[in-house]
Amino acid sequence: MPIYAVDKPLNFTSHDVVARSRKLLKTRKIGHTGTLDPLATGVLVLCVEDSTKLVQFMEADSKDYLAFIAVGAATLTLDAEGPITEKTPSPLPNPKKIQEVLKGFLGPQQQIPPQFSAIQVGGVRAYDIARQGGSIELPARSITLHELTLLGISSTQDMQHLRFGPAEKGWSITESGQAFPFPEQLGDFPVLVVRCSVSSGSYIRALARDVGLALDMPAHLAGLVRTRAGKYHLQDCVSLEQLPEATGYSELTALDFPVLEVDAELAKRLRSGQKIRHDQEGRFVVLHENELVAVAEVTEGVLRVLRVWHGS
Repeated sequence: MPIYAVDKPLNFTSHDVVARSRKLLKTRKIGHTGTLDPLATGVLVLCVEDSTKLVQFMEADSKDYLAFIAVGAATLTLDAEGPITEKTPSPLPNPKKIQEVLKGFLGPQQQIPPQFSAIQVGGVRAYDIARQGGSIELPARSITLHELTLLGISSTQDMQHLRFGPAEKGWSITESGQAFPFPEQLGDFPVLVVRCSVSSGSYIRALARDVGLALDMPAHLAGLVRTRAGKYHLQDCVSLEQLPEATGYSELTALDFPVLEVDAELAKRLRSGQKIRHDQEGRFVVLHENELVAVAEVTEGVLRVLRVWHGS
């Protein structure tokens, strides 16, 4: 079965999208390659039937976002769900200063996840404790921020009027283009419109918090749009309603690993779990006559199968 890129609706959890997609595609076997918060929209990649075997390799894909960082108020959830925990209206620095602050976050980082997150500590999810008024010490995680570009400054009252379109360097503000839905806002605050490219595991809500701290101002995430996940772009997404008629994407195009072509005999051996000698190190997509055989990894000159496809 193919891979689908869906534009996740506002106020849907990623699990909601999977549940709805199971009904639309009439299958139970669906997984996604990276959670989006309910208040976010944009690219959610769905793997169906045998393509669910690819999820473990696609979860590490980098992702691009349009982040709308409201400055002047902090919230318990770090986003527009709220409630507001701190409110300190003050003038924004000039755009050049803001871009300098954003530049300081680029590269490898240690990021403390939000309390309202699905991270498990001792078998308990952090958000379950947070919803009961508690908190737990969450270990910082290693992430990498590849790009943080200030596209403009708006406000929570006006950002729904902004228009965006894809460009060579990523999605940008345009005169005419696509408007995005945003959650109900918690007040009128200045908004930094930031284009982000980040590694897997990055929390943009936590980035909004940390940008505010660097500006010496409370901040939260007023809105978020994922514009790319791995190879899949927002402009190529379908809506949930379009999913039953969508063509989807081939499994063969999903991964960026080098391709290793094998003959019928080697394909049979790999599908039976045998190891073979190979002189190039790394991870490979193994094909036979343009059919997916396996994802395999070479270590110490031995090609070992990580996941296998048995073909039609």
